[in-house]
Amino acid sequence: MNERIKKAEEKMIKSVDRLKGEFASIRAGRANPAVLDKAMVDYYGVPTPINQMAAVSVAEARILVIQPWDISTLKAIEKAIMTSDIGITPTNDGKVIRLVFPQPTEEKRKELCKEIKKYGEETKVAVRSVRRDTLEALKTMKKDGEITEDDLKDFEKDVQNITDKYCKNVDNLVSEKEKEIMSI
Repeated sequence: MNERIKKAEEKMIKSVDRLKGEFASIRAGRANPAVLDKAMVDYYGVPTPINQMAAVSVAEARILVIQPWDISTLKAIEKAIMTSDIGITPTNDGKVIRLVFPQPTEEKRKELCKEIKKYGEETKVAVRSVRRDTLEALKTMKKDGEITEDDLKDFEKDVQNITDKYCKNVDNLVSEKEKEIMSI
């Protein structure tokens, strides 16, 4: 397979992996440590992820427990959670912080599904953009005489097959996440 096609597939894989990361951080009513990934604590002037400052564990299906390794950072972690877009008010007992995830309403679940579809579409656009760039590069190679017309046709078919594969993968991920959210 052409080196350009391999690079294109790697870029498509990165796009799908980014989508998986986005889906992991979507708060769907279950306690999931990934929701804290975007919250940064100002630790001696350096933005630091919570999971590098504390043990984060799921105590129950809807309760996340954050136990700082350094108790003096408890207030800073609590402040970072309050200022982030998580949308949950932490409770602090002096030793640990608890995040209780409320049961999402029907309206909130539908809103989350719209958000999931939007992320899915953005990822498919990114995958198709990789396809477009790769096809343009292959056409340039043909024009420069590096590959033949037949090679170009074969490569175009390969690129389209890879694109279809990753778009289908995105559709499956979106569908699974929607089912998960609507079943809560």
